[in-house]
Amino acid sequence: MMAVYKIIEVVGISKKSFADAANNAVKEAAKSVRGIRRAEVSKFDIKVENNKVVAYRAEVRISFELD
Repeated sequence: MMAVYKIIEVVGISKKSFADAANNAVKEAAKSVRGIRRAEVSKFDIKVENNKVVAYRAEVRISFELD
């Protein structure tokens, strides 16, 4: 039998880096989703205040197998 996967999109945020933001997205999703199989960063952006970068954001598509 073939597996069926669901894909959700989440946004991770970090004050350190894009990599940390992506990692935060996966860690938070793992708190409520079982069986994460793959994560794909679909977009990066930054938050700027007073001409300074204050946050890195990573939009991540997470896939997991349905029971």
